[in-house]
Amino acid sequence: MTSRPNYKYYDLIMAAFVTTLLCSNLIGAGKVTKLGSFTFGTGILFFPLSYIFGDVLTEVYGYARSRKVVWAGFSAVFFASFMSWIIIKMPPAPGWTSQEAYVTVFGATPRIVIASLLAFWAGEFSNSYVLAKMKLWTSGKFLWARTIGSTVVGEGVDSIIFYPLAFLGTWENSLVLQVMVTNYFIKVLWEAVLTPVTYKIVNFLKRAEQEDYYDTKTDFNPFTLNT
Repeated sequence: MTSRPNYKYYDLIMAAFVTTLLCSNLIGAGKVTKLGSFTFGTGILFFPLSYIFGDVLTEVYGYARSRKVVWAGFSAVFFASFMSWIIIKMPPAPGWTSQEAYVTVFGATPRIVIASLLAFWAGEFSNSYVLAKMKLWTSGKFLWARTIGSTVVGEGVDSIIFYPLAFLGTWENSLVLQVMVTNYFIKVLWEAVLTPVTYKIVNFLKRAEQEDYYDTKTDFNPFTLNT
């Protein structure tokens, strides 16, 4: 690929990916809810959507263009975390009583922030790599197997990195394992449930963009932005 075609929807999918990622980290990550006898972090309801957008990007536009979007998402989360840290550290004005609320909502510990960034980076690139390779192996058939299979790997890498890095030594080992496994299966289940939606989006984009990219000569190095 030497130049980017004039895609109609690539930028919109990228914006949706970054928006979902930021919102799931900033809004959903800090709240724990209970439905019936099941207690879970609300962020897992929305974070898997970023993997769906990642699947769509890789399936339609190819790994190299998906790689740029992953780096855009990583940079956005990094900046949001840095901005939160700066704002929390600034002294509150006399009479302003919302400092503790800000700390509660936006004051994630550096350990959790680093774990989240590393897990996201490794998980998303694993997801895109597996989907791109499976597309070659299956000659473009069995989209459901590619989307679910890549999510099984990507979310697995994400979970194995995030939960131990963020919580081992703070939570009991058994609790870390329980939360990690439970949340992992919920995320993968979301991907499976939303497979029909993924099919519709992918089919629409392939027709609209006249693109169905195969990564036959792609450099899969995650540290280059060449397309």
